[in-house]
This record gives sequence, structure tokens and C-alpha cells, in this order.
Amino acid sequence: QVQLVQSGGGLVQAGGSLRLSCAASGTIRTTNAMGWYRQAPGKQREVVATITSIGIENYADSAKGRFTISRDNAKNTIHLQMNSLKPDDTAVYYCYIIIGSWYWGKGTLVTVSS
Repeated sequence: QVQLVQSGGGLVQAGGSLRLSCAASGTIRTTNAMGWYRQAPGKQREVVATITSIGIENYADSAKGRFTISRDNAKNTIHLQMNSLKPDDTAVYYCYIIIGSWYWGKGTLVTVSS
């Protein structure tokens, strides 16, 4: 069984920054692909940033230049540093890890006020 515990998020003004964290625990024997999705009200869940088991990062166009994903393999933890936040970034952010199947965190709300 794998569990993902998310932290961070909250309310921030446009132009501000937030840092999300996601810690995976359970039966994890190797380094795995992890990442972040988000779902805004009335919209489908969309990818934000991903990081492979060897640290290759990929970003949605909306996140490029503003968000940075990083990982601490020893702690099975990833972070999402979000800078220059915009109201359009308002969403529930979900982290995931792929260990054969996809496992998801419960989500954390990010609200960016204009």
C-alpha cells in the first residue's frame, strides 16, 4: 500500500509564491516517477509538472518559467515551487506516484486572488 501526504497550498495574492510538498510512504522499493496535476473549478484535471525516476522534469506550458518541480529521493518526496502565481492557477493540486499503478494524494487547494 502506498500513501501520499500533501502539504502547502493556501491563499496568496497574484504575483506571490507558494510551495507544495508531497511525501510518499509505504511499499516503495525504487525511485519512481512522480508529479503534480491540478483541477480548477468546472475544468478537467490537467498535468502541471512531472519528474521521472532519474530526475528529468517536464512542465505544462502554463507552468514553464514559473514553477519548479524537485525531488528528494531519500525521502520519497517531491516539491512544487510556484512563483509569479496568477488567478488562473487557482485549483486543487494533486500529487501522484507511479508504482505499477498510479497513486494520488488527497489534494490541496491553492487560491490566487487578483
